Amino acid sequence: MKAPPVVLTVAGSDNSCGAGAQADLKTITALGGYAQTAITCVVAEVPGRVAAIQAVRPEIVAAQIRMSLEAFPVAAVKTGMLFSTAIVRAVAAEFGRCRHLPPLVVDPVMVASSGDPLLKKSAITAYRNLLFPMASLVTPNLDELRVLSGLPCRTLDGIREAGAALVARHGCPFLLKGGHLRARTATDILATAGGFQEFSAPFRRGVETHGTGCTFSAAIAAGLAAGLPLAEAVGAAKEFITRAIGGSHRWGKTSALGTGR
Repeated sequence: MKAPPVVLTVAGSDNSCGAGAQADLKTITALGGYAQTAITCVVAEVPGRVAAIQAVRPEIVAAQIRMSLEAFPVAAVKTGMLFSTAIVRAVAAEFGRCRHLPPLVVDPVMVASSGDPLLKKSAITAYRNLLFPMASLVTPNLDELRVLSGLPCRTLDGIREAGAALVARHGCPFLLKGGHLRARTATDILATAGGFQEFSAPFRRGVETHGTGCTFSAAIAAGLAAGLPLAEAVGAAKEFITRAIGGSHRWGKTSALGTGR
């Protein structure tokens, strides 16, 4: 029996399991991979609210990565919430020790869907200087794209302009996620040195989007680990996240503590 491809996710822990490392684990497993984790932060959150964040010491994050890369044939890596400059530097240093770094998907997690910050502003420079040069793909959402490019990105043409600038600046592909435009169609644009490729699906309103970015990037990493070319991995992941959104669950707000929160 052929062993499943190993995918390592370097991400925060979300107790609600809709985002972060838990969402990555479920996604990679559903797509036939063997998921491993390096936990960067413990986050107390539920959709719509982040209560607390406790960062893991950078040397512990690095040790988790190192042990996975030494002991397993990791076929792809993705990063999610890294939170601080120190953790970004530790992660990049471990990747830099690799003789052959597997395909790396960088999801530059900056803000939760609730609006709560998940990345210290000082860490953005570390992303640009240390991680983006190693990346096979960077997957910013619309808010992150605005921060990284300094452009308003209010239309698909504006998103393309920002993407072209980022590809030229950093030398790696960017997947520009346009769902936050809230148009009738959710269009994501793969920007590479060779141009643009679009991936579209109907935009679904009234759906809790907590964790969709994590799931999307994890699905891309799973595709790359399975040997798919980049555009095919993005296309397969787009289909996966579209099905996931369409089949999403919704629970009532009755609390086990009786608070109704």
